[in-house]
Amino acid sequence: MIATLLAALADLIVFLFALHGGLRLVDAHLLSCGVAFLLLYVLKVRSPAVAAGRGGDLRLHVHLLVVSAVAIFLRGAVLGLLTHVWGWSPQAGIVFAILVTLAVALPGYRFSLATTSWRIGDAGVVFGFVAVGFLLRLLYIGQLELLPEDSYYWNYSQHLDLGYLDHPPMVAWLIWVGTHVFGGAEFGVRIGAVCCAAVAMFFSYRLTRNLFGDECARVALVLLQVLPFFFLAGLLMTPDAPLTAAWSATLYFLERSLLGGQPRAWLFAGVSIGLGLISKYTIGMLVPVAFLFVLLDPQSRRWLLRWQPYAALLIASLIFSPVIIWNAQHEWASFAFQTSRRLAERPRFSFHRLLISALVLLTPTGFVTAFASRLSRRPQSRAWLFLQLAVLVPLSVFVVFSIRHDVKIDWTGALWLGAVPALAAAIVEFGKPGVSRFRAWLHSAWTPTAVIMMLLLGTGLHYLALGLPGVGYSDHLELVPVGWRDLGRQVQAIAGGLRRETGLEPVIVGMDRYELASQLTFYAPDHARSVAETSSRNLFGVQGLMYARWASSLVIGERPLLLLAWDPRDLADELTVPYASSVGPIQTGYLSRDGIAIRDFHYRIVKGYRKPPGAAAGND
Repeated sequence: MIATLLAALADLIVFLFALHGGLRLVDAHLLSCGVAFLLLYVLKVRSPAVAAGRGGDLRLHVHLLVVSAVAIFLRGAVLGLLTHVWGWSPQAGIVFAILVTLAVALPGYRFSLATTSWRIGDAGVVFGFVAVGFLLRLLYIGQLELLPEDSYYWNYSQHLDLGYLDHPPMVAWLIWVGTHVFGGAEFGVRIGAVCCAAVAMFFSYRLTRNLFGDECARVALVLLQVLPFFFLAGLLMTPDAPLTAAWSATLYFLERSLLGGQPRAWLFAGVSIGLGLISKYTIGMLVPVAFLFVLLDPQSRRWLLRWQPYAALLIASLIFSPVIIWNAQHEWASFAFQTSRRLAERPRFSFHRLLISALVLLTPTGFVTAFASRLSRRPQSRAWLFLQLAVLVPLSVFVVFSIRHDVKIDWTGALWLGAVPALAAAIVEFGKPGVSRFRAWLHSAWTPTAVIMMLLLGTGLHYLALGLPGVGYSDHLELVPVGWRDLGRQVQAIAGGLRRETGLEPVIVGMDRYELASQLTFYAPDHARSVAETSSRNLFGVQGLMYARWASSLVIGERPLLLLAWDPRDLADELTVPYASSVGPIQTGYLSRDGIAIRDFHYRIVKGYRKPPGAAAGND
């Protein structure tokens, strides 16, 4: 107890002196935390380690470092939440951050001393991964600035409808509920993603347990924490979040009906597919998965003559019907956007990008394990046939598409839910005696892979929320969301000056597809006003996605337009002059965070906006 108190006191004193000496919050936090860890090691860990004959055990010290890193991530999350979001002083916030440090580090150190090795399927290790993964999401979602995708879908929720041009409405509905329950800040926008991640974990755990047993199910839980797509799908509020939950539930209920022989499970599978279809259309590829399994598996062919599968299709169609109604009312715009318009794009070979996405989403260890497992062999059982079809049928669609069209890295994310039980089973199988040396090596590689992925994810979250010493910020705000709050403040200041000068409310226009308009709408002090007064480049005859449709309610009249862009060429005279009677000079502003420069932005004022004859200012 005395050692713990001494470490906590040293932590507090070093932090206060460092802060008083002019260090940034993140530097003071990491410095004082390092002092506390050193004291805890010397006063509490070193002697028991020596007594157990592990004073020079490299593995023990690696485990201690991992625990310390996790404690830093969670401590930084609490400190950032209290100071940056809740407005506490750093001096008050550090007290609770120190308590979190001790609450994580002390049991973690005890666990490290009590275990000589960490195995990915051990109950204690699984609990640690799941707890850390959940807490990282929950504590950081309210601190990280929104990505443009997050804020674009938040704009969906400000224009509630039965459908949208580029996606079905589920993401908008979830954001609407989250922001009305938890407030309109980042936490309310993203809490739905955390809930969807919990649903996906629940059904993936039960699916894997049904197929391969408890130990494999525990490994599956770890995979859902450390594989990048599944972690981020539970952090960012995009259509992938509800899609992942619905996909996981569909696989579970299809397994219960096809392999478990439960007729009622077909009805729940229909509900899951329907919810998935109003999240993202790609879940429809699970329908041919079920059909092919029924054709290939002799025991399942009886379902062709039963009413339950057809009832499931009817239920899914009824749930999906709002999207059909919206498309029927809007010239089938969304269906065309996702099918004929994508197929009509300029041919581009991207199969190599599909392979790279698999390497990223599964990690190289997962990619190799998939091919070393039965997933790439002839089916040995009904369970393996089901999982093979669940992965290979959707994957084949993307493979064919990639031959002549571009693919995005996240498109195949959800389909790997079918690979998770197979990977978990392979990991457990490769750890048994008698396997080949290569498979045994793969088994041993999974624990460090999982640890490294969790550390990378935690480091990334800490960097985005608090920063890292000596590391600047990327100027690609669309990928690294740091600087949007500063941009919102500066734009509001410019708009305020324009308002005072003209006596009119300016219209803010982001001169890209949706990114700037979406972020500037969210990071404005008055959401009700910003939703009504912000638009995209669709006003100048260029594609603006849903902003082209939302602009129909925008009344401009004599009001000035404040145009913003990252590239000054997007504000060029040839684009703007035909639409205005007066165009001001292009001006430049600069973004920074905690005194660190990020990038510049450009803006100009347009007055007397008008559409030239024949201009299509509202195209999709």
